[in-house]
Amino acid sequence: MRLDIYKRPENGGRYSYLAVPEGNQIPEEAINIDWEAAERSVDFDENEDKLTEFLIEDPVEQISSKGYAITSVKNLIDISHDI
Repeated sequence: MRLDIYKRPENGGRYSYLAVPEGNQIPEEAINIDWEAAERSVDFDENEDKLTEFLIEDPVEQISSKGYAITSVKNLIDISHDI
């Protein structure tokens, strides 16, 4: 599967990420946030359970259920404790 990745700034200089299948628009419920393009046509093995680089868990399940996958707030909190 190929994905387009978008990002938005969060507190502490970190980013959250949104992944959509290549060429798809960001779904309506997520479009009202200021996403900026981060990477296009990212190859993703659908057998993987994470997009580690973008802190996205269960991307295939998320995309299947809502049309996009997004970084969990939990992952952003976990990173802030590591810093």
